[in-house]
Amino acid sequence: MRNAIATTDAPQAIGPYSQAIRSGNLLFASGQIPIEPSTGNVVAADISAQTRQVFANIAAVLKAAGASFDNVVKTTVFLSDMNDFAAMNAVYGEFFAAPAPARSTVQVARLPRDAKVEIEIVAVL
Repeated sequence: MRNAIATTDAPQAIGPYSQAIRSGNLLFASGQIPIEPSTGNVVAADISAQTRQVFANIAAVLKAAGASFDNVVKTTVFLSDMNDFAAMNAVYGEFFAAPAPARSTVQVARLPRDAKVEIEIVAVL
């Protein structure tokens, strides 16, 4: 069984996907890019600002599911430029207490709306 999780406090899906799906005690959140939900615009080009907005969007989805960053067990980070890793990683570290979730980070050719970062999560509820 799967149940969609949705909130207006995170960017709305722009295609045939859900912001997140709950299946049993697992939450699978779609990748979030640095869109400010109230304007629909990508935030400033700075990787740190973009990463903070991504985490604000993830926090909203987690809250809608009755969860927090403490529930996250796995993340996948997509960067358009691996040279941004250190700055992204510094912001990333602000959101997780030890033990941090498992993580993969990959460089991609391009992200939606030409964002510099996209992050998806899996959480245990």
